[in-house]
Amino acid sequence: QVQLVESGGGLVQAGDSLRLSCAVSERPYSSHVMSWFRQAPGREREFVAAIRWGYGTTVYADSVKGRFTISRDKSENAVYLQMNSLKPEDAALYYCARGTSPDASPISYRYWGQGTQVFVSS
Repeated sequence: QVQLVESGGGLVQAGDSLRLSCAVSERPYSSHVMSWFRQAPGREREFVAAIRWGYGTTVYADSVKGRFTISRDKSENAVYLQMNSLKPEDAALYYCARGTSPDASPISYRYWGQGTQVFVSS
């Protein structure tokens, strides 16, 4: 059973930066995609960013493009989300997920972490 554990959430002010981490219990295959999603209260789970484990190719939601950067460390079996210029609307529970394609739909991902909470004050 693959386990994903997120960390790095917290309370920041608008304009600040935060780096989220996701530790993966089993090394992903090159074809696997690691993604970040987020969910704010009363809203649906939303795709944020994805990275192909092997080639490192990335995909971003328009709402975070240019502000967020997804990366992976193969030696650490970890995925990161560097979030800069944070806005109050970025506040949400952030999830790490593993899938086989950089799909924006949560149903395409089999494994999920428990999430790490991000608060952004204005």
